[in-house]
Amino acid sequence: MKRIMTRSILVFIVTLAFFAGICLLAFRLVTQNEAWVAQPYNGHVAQSNGLAQAGDIVDRNDTVLAYTNENEERIYHEDLSTRKALLHVVGDNSLNISTAVQSMYRGDLTGYSFILGLGLPKSLRTNNSVELTVSASACKAAYEAMGGKDGACVVYNYKTGEVLCDISTPTYDPQNPPEITDENEKEYDGVYLDNVMSSSYTPGSIFKIVTAAAAIDNVSDIYDQTFECSGAYDIEGRKITCENAHGVIDFNTAFAQSCNVAFAQIAVQVGEEKMTQTATDMGFNKTFEVSGVTLSKSVYSLENALGDNQLAWSGIGQFEDLANPMHMALMCGAIANGGTPVEPYLLSSDTPLFQKLGITSAKESDEMLSPDIAKKVQDLMRSTADYYYNVRGLTMGEIDFCAKTGTAEVGEDKEPTAWFIGFTEDEDHPYAFAAVVEEGGYGISAATPVAQAAITALVNEAQ
Repeated sequence: MKRIMTRSILVFIVTLAFFAGICLLAFRLVTQNEAWVAQPYNGHVAQSNGLAQAGDIVDRNDTVLAYTNENEERIYHEDLSTRKALLHVVGDNSLNISTAVQSMYRGDLTGYSFILGLGLPKSLRTNNSVELTVSASACKAAYEAMGGKDGACVVYNYKTGEVLCDISTPTYDPQNPPEITDENEKEYDGVYLDNVMSSSYTPGSIFKIVTAAAAIDNVSDIYDQTFECSGAYDIEGRKITCENAHGVIDFNTAFAQSCNVAFAQIAVQVGEEKMTQTATDMGFNKTFEVSGVTLSKSVYSLENALGDNQLAWSGIGQFEDLANPMHMALMCGAIANGGTPVEPYLLSSDTPLFQKLGITSAKESDEMLSPDIAKKVQDLMRSTADYYYNVRGLTMGEIDFCAKTGTAEVGEDKEPTAWFIGFTEDEDHPYAFAAVVEEGGYGISAATPVAQAAITALVNEAQ
């Protein structure tokens, strides 16, 4: 009797698991049917990897970026630079760029219906075209300013959340994709990755924004302190080095001139716990999404730090720090918005309904900084922009801006990673931006022209 009871229980469990699996399958079939139909093994969409019936992809100005011709061939923008600039946003005829629109939103592009499938004529299908928030001209300008280097540039409207520029290099022509082999794979290393969304880099001095915010919040006399920089500073028997000997400087000047010696000491004053807390509040170690794409995390961790020397290096954006370009733009947008970022999005269809109707503002994320601290960080970043304007004549589309450059040492005999992040101060052009150039050298010379080109194009486009 006991054996029969045991077998009955096992049969019941198996039957229950079977019906649970059927219910889960039915649920996924209904809720994720567009993803299912887009799979390459689906014979109904096999031609052109499922794009034979796809609609148009257009930019914010209705410039057609991709369409299907009468021969069911997928055609991309006529300009080579524009095609290459937008490869990682639009995609090509493959599934290799998994975060691209043509990979993620194939159901929308094909007008697929769960009830009617793909059988409807093109004229009767819904959601057959996709409108992006990006500007093709701004993306092209940023791509050309990259000068053949690898990296990324993103610009987004920190009031509305619209991503206006998203370019990633290396890239290729989607109209004539290369055949990648063992012989040329090094040339195309990382080509399927959208660096804006899916990469993280050593931040270098742009992380001083976080350290400055932590100091303002936790060191009561930070504005009264001075620091003496002779080009190096000893912590625990090991030197923290600085590009220049700045002499005796205050907090504001140390930020504007990016003094490693000063900010190494500041990070130690703030301490591991408060540095980690501020970095986390500002989005490090957290997960963000942009139109369904999960961003690569920015990371700040001192788990492997062996003392104050490595804490000091972390405070100037070295040690094990990592920063994602989209997150850096988001963080700058938060600073511009008084501490709270607006969620970015890449598809116009993602615009919140009440925002479309003018009833509410854009969708906000969690607060990164208090309004008071955000205002003080704004002032610091403005002083940096003023410094570079006076020393280098730097402008940003002829509008006021706040910014920070970064030159991140990456070792292995490589040139530093160059950064430029910040935001504009203009009601008509509220842009937060981040540009990163691998092995670019100095941020001011390598990364700044990329963001500058994108924003100048956006400003000119709006006139």
